[in-house]
Amino acid sequence: MTTWPTRPETPADVPAIRAIVEAAFPTPEEADLVDALRADPQAWIDGLSVVAVDDTDAPVGYALLTRCHIDTTPALCLAPVAVLPARQKSGAGAAAVRAALATAAAQGEHAVAVLGHPDYYPRFGFARASAHGIGLTIDVPEDALMVLTLDPSRPIPSGTIHYAAPFGI
Repeated sequence: MTTWPTRPETPADVPAIRAIVEAAFPTPEEADLVDALRADPQAWIDGLSVVAVDDTDAPVGYALLTRCHIDTTPALCLAPVAVLPARQKSGAGAAAVRAALATAAAQGEHAVAVLGHPDYYPRFGFARASAHGIGLTIDVPEDALMVLTLDPSRPIPSGTIHYAAPFGI
C-alpha cells in the first residue's frame, strides 16, 4: 500500500477536489455540497479540508471535516471522503481522514460524527453513535451513524446531530 502525503486544501486545489468528488460519487450534488460547505462560514473550518497527493503534489484523495452540533455542543462532521477511482483502495482516503482527524485534535476539537459505511470508519476509532445517545432527525441504519472522540478526557455529548445548512438535514 502506498504512503500518501497529505496537506490542507489550497485555493488551487478546488478544481481537483471537485473532480475527485464528481468521479467518486454518482451525482454532481455531492460536488455541489462541498462547494456549499466551503462557502458557509458556519460550516467551514480552515485546515480541516485535507487532500492526499501523489508524487506530483496533485490531489488524489480528499477528506472534509465541517462544523456540526450535537444538540448545542459544537462537534465535527466528516463528509465527504472521496478518492479518484483509479486510486481507490490505495490508502489515499484513509491518509486524508487520518490527517484531518489529527489536525482537528490539534485544534482542540473532540467529537466527530460520520454517517457512512460501517465497514470503513471503525478502523479510525468510530463507534455506533446510538451507544452514546446520539441520533439524527432522519432515519438511518443504526450502524451507519458513528461517533469518535479525539480527546478521551472529554465526554462525547449526547443528543441530536444538527448539520450545517448545506446538508439540508
